[in-house]
Amino acid sequence: MKRPAQKTFRCAIYTRKSTEHNLDLEFNSLDAQREACEAYIKSQAHEGWRLLGDNYDDGGVSGASLERPALQELLSDIRAGRIDIVVVYKVDRLTRSLADFAKLVELFDRHAVSFVSITQSFNTTSSMGRLTLNVLLSFAQFEREVIGERVRDKIAASKRKGIWVGGPVPLGYRVADKKVVAIPDEAVAVRTIFTRYLELGSIGALTKDLDRRGVRTKTTRLVGGRVRGGIRFATGALAHLLKNRFYIGEVAYRGAIHAGGHPAIIERELFEAMQARLAENAVGRRIRLRSSPAILTGRIFDDRGNRMSPSHTNKGGVRYRYYVSHAILQRRQNEVGSVGRVPAAEIETLVLEGIRSCLASGDEAASGIADRDLIVQRVQAVTIKPRGVEDRLLLASKPPFDNTCAPGSDDLHPDSLPTTVITLPWTSPGFTAVKGILHFPSAAGPTLSSESRDALLGAIAKARRWINDLRHGRTASFEDIAKQVGQGERHIRLLAPLAFLSPRIISAIIEGTAPASVTVTGLARALPYSWAEQEHSIGL
Repeated sequence: MKRPAQKTFRCAIYTRKSTEHNLDLEFNSLDAQREACEAYIKSQAHEGWRLLGDNYDDGGVSGASLERPALQELLSDIRAGRIDIVVVYKVDRLTRSLADFAKLVELFDRHAVSFVSITQSFNTTSSMGRLTLNVLLSFAQFEREVIGERVRDKIAASKRKGIWVGGPVPLGYRVADKKVVAIPDEAVAVRTIFTRYLELGSIGALTKDLDRRGVRTKTTRLVGGRVRGGIRFATGALAHLLKNRFYIGEVAYRGAIHAGGHPAIIERELFEAMQARLAENAVGRRIRLRSSPAILTGRIFDDRGNRMSPSHTNKGGVRYRYYVSHAILQRRQNEVGSVGRVPAAEIETLVLEGIRSCLASGDEAASGIADRDLIVQRVQAVTIKPRGVEDRLLLASKPPFDNTCAPGSDDLHPDSLPTTVITLPWTSPGFTAVKGILHFPSAAGPTLSSESRDALLGAIAKARRWINDLRHGRTASFEDIAKQVGQGERHIRLLAPLAFLSPRIISAIIEGTAPASVTVTGLARALPYSWAEQEHSIGL
């Protein structure tokens, strides 16, 4: 009789170390854990245990969360059916959270994966084994929390004494021998930032000024050699820098201010003048926002979490308002949501009608509130999506349970008001902005691209300038113009008729609604004298 073939169990070793200390050594804690686990797997070779070649090592990662690169890779391989046994040195290397461990055990059971801790003997198939495991994990979680409390207490005590306890240092400083010292070149940049703000009086103007001067954020070289920073200042980063008391030799920790052990870069008088100007501008900004027609300011976001700010453009004496994503304003094009700009009046009307409809049956107090006050009191966030507008509302009572309002979480507001999320049907018109002008593509057919628009407007401007020069005697002929601009006379004569183009056609080109077939050459050749015939010839 033939013996049955022995089953092979594919084993994966997971190792973890909470800090990066000594990870650069030739033989570190991760290596020690792996060596012990490999020896244990070899001892079970007669049972069919075989070690997989992949390494699952998390160095310098806390066990408080499951969001760890190597662990996520391990879980992905488990879901793919590539692993039969997970081997660790101790249970707390896998996780220090009871809740997270319960999730892992559920995943292991679902994919028939066994879990082995080589230094702790227990069997999870029995009730006593599961109890033993839970006790061990409870102590591991307790140990983690106690260590966290001890570290926080030590940090607080060190801050009170002005001792540097680690972390990123702000622009103008560096760490030398565990002490914070000033960098002369960066200190000059910091003083420039403070003094220029007092001169300009606006963070927006300061951002542009620093960009022109080439002042950039602090550059930091990370452990892996990657460089972080060295980019243009954003508005939020500048606002934080201008309020940072670190620059006057102080340390802020949990709302308390302590004297620091580092040198000051900014004089206290300059810093206090800065804070007074910031506070004054903040009051003025609140007054402007209160009087602004943009009632969703501060509460409207795109679907990638970017705040959307009010903006406008003027056309023919009419102001067109819209909301635009901060990612566009800050030139972070790869971070823009699905919809980067929306017409303000349309969205505001949609949101107000949706709120009043939702709250009508369950919140009588909301019926008599003005539009702006209703937004302030009831709207927590408005998220713009391609196929709808999602509103998170604050309710004064339990939400009405109908097909319009879906109850949500009640722990998102400081006053613990219940919340509800409603989704209002809306389709993005797909408009784009061409140099500050809103462009809504016509449903009749394709319209001008931004490149064609710029080329047409440039040619029209040239033609008007040439004709004006001829009319006022600044040039005598097309031949003279051709010599001045370095172009052929034939080219000048071709573009010259564009100076007499219909105003309606020019408006359509500016707005981007002219047909896509309109080109510089096609428009200039055989251009009719009558404006009506010109407009008819291109389909307006």
